Amino acid sequence: MAAPKTLQDTILHFADFESSKAFMISLPWPDGVVKCPRCQSEKIFWIEKERVWKCYGKHDHAKFSLKTGTIMEDSPISIDKWLTALWLFVNCKNGVSSCEVARDLGITQKSAWFLDHRIRMSLHNGSIEKAGGHVEADETFIGGKARNMHIAERKRCITGTGGKDRNPVLGIVERGGKGRTVVIPNRRKKVLHAEVRKHVGAGSALYTDAFLSHEGLEGDYAHQVIDTR
Repeated sequence: MAAPKTLQDTILHFADFESSKAFMISLPWPDGVVKCPRCQSEKIFWIEKERVWKCYGKHDHAKFSLKTGTIMEDSPISIDKWLTALWLFVNCKNGVSSCEVARDLGITQKSAWFLDHRIRMSLHNGSIEKAGGHVEADETFIGGKARNMHIAERKRCITGTGGKDRNPVLGIVERGGKGRTVVIPNRRKKVLHAEVRKHVGAGSALYTDAFLSHEGLEGDYAHQVIDTR
């Protein structure tokens, strides 16, 4: 079947799981699903009833689905709704609101808002896939330069790690690929882990500094610490 041209065609096309499966496989796996995205093992098996693959490699997450490694990962929203929402964003020249997406797909506005943000992020990055391979992550504070401040203002703002009155920003870069940045509320472990998992595919080689909030990522990534001190 040719690519759907209308919203009605899109809904009918992706309502068929095999059509959605074929489309999703063509993106990260143009040669078919032959390896586990987490450990690259070729010992995988398709479980028809669960609609997932099982990897017989030695790691904690034995099963992976069509969503694994994409912006759809860890989302309970079905693939057909994700792909229909993606069609809406690509084809609506004047944009589409979360309220409109919610009405079209029969989901809540909160869920539609979640879809909107992730799809916009993927369009900005040029792919619905998460960063993968060898990935570096680090955070910094963005704000006024200390040398441009009056000495009294500098003493008030630049204290400790320099984070007061400045915005923390997390940067994630694929080695040899694209980078992305996201403003975060703080540098606590819960926040950093959530953002890393949102942007980096499980099983990737992840490089960070020795900041304690990065500890605990070993379960999902080949995490290595680079201490430049």
